[in-house]
Amino acid sequence: MPNFSPTFVPGGAAEEDPVTSPCVSVCVVDKALGICIGCLRTLQEIGSWRAMTPEQKRATVRACDERAKNMAPRGKDGLPLP
Repeated sequence: MPNFSPTFVPGGAAEEDPVTSPCVSVCVVDKALGICIGCLRTLQEIGSWRAMTPEQKRATVRACDERAKNMAPRGKDGLPLP
C-alpha cells in the first residue's frame, strides 16, 4: 500500500524532505476550539507554516494527527457529523 503521509518523501533524507501542508481546502475555523476544521491546525500554525523548518512542520503534522484522534469528525459547517 502506498504511503500517503504528508511527511513521507520517497528516497529523501529526513532533514531535507519537503513537508506537504496538511491543508485539505476546508478552511473553516472553529472559534471555540481555535483550529481549522479541515486540517486541524491552529491559526498560528497556519500563519507560520511557510517560515517553519521541516522539523517544525513535521511536529505540526503530528499535533494535527493527535487532535484528530481526540475529535469527532466534522462537516464543512463545523458541526460534528451524526
